[in-house]
Amino acid sequence: MNEPNAQPAAAPATRAPSATHAASVQRNRAAALGATTALAVLIALCVVWEWWLAPLRPGGSALVLKAVPLLVAMPGVWRQRLYTLQWASMLILLYFAEGVVRGWSDRELSAGLGWLEAVLSVVFFVCALAYVAPFKRAAKRAAKEAAKEAAKEAATG
Repeated sequence: MNEPNAQPAAAPATRAPSATHAASVQRNRAAALGATTALAVLIALCVVWEWWLAPLRPGGSALVLKAVPLLVAMPGVWRQRLYTLQWASMLILLYFAEGVVRGWSDRELSAGLGWLEAVLSVVFFVCALAYVAPFKRAAKRAAKEAAKEAAKEAATG
């Protein structure tokens, strides 16, 4: 029982039901790795696209700054933080929209890069949701159990 990751045989009565459920959720390592990889590749794509491959202006474009919000999200995604994955999954929709618009409106290489941005955005979105979903389900179950317990205590007390 001296192991750092050992779980007690029974949860103490003071522990909240949501904590027990969150601890019992199986982490989806493949989804976390997919989200992290897609985000890293998307960051690289944004920088390389706007500086070298197909910038709007010769010599580079200020659009390279679009990688900054993704860079802000990267540490939390790397550490598999649920809150970061949740807000980053909403942020990524902007990159999907840009990728689709530039895929349809730009020409040659820039259009292909736009479609690649859209694909990477979808990969990140799906992986982030696949990672977060079990935790959300466990939280809903815990809330239902807590409500049932509270109702039972109110009826008896």
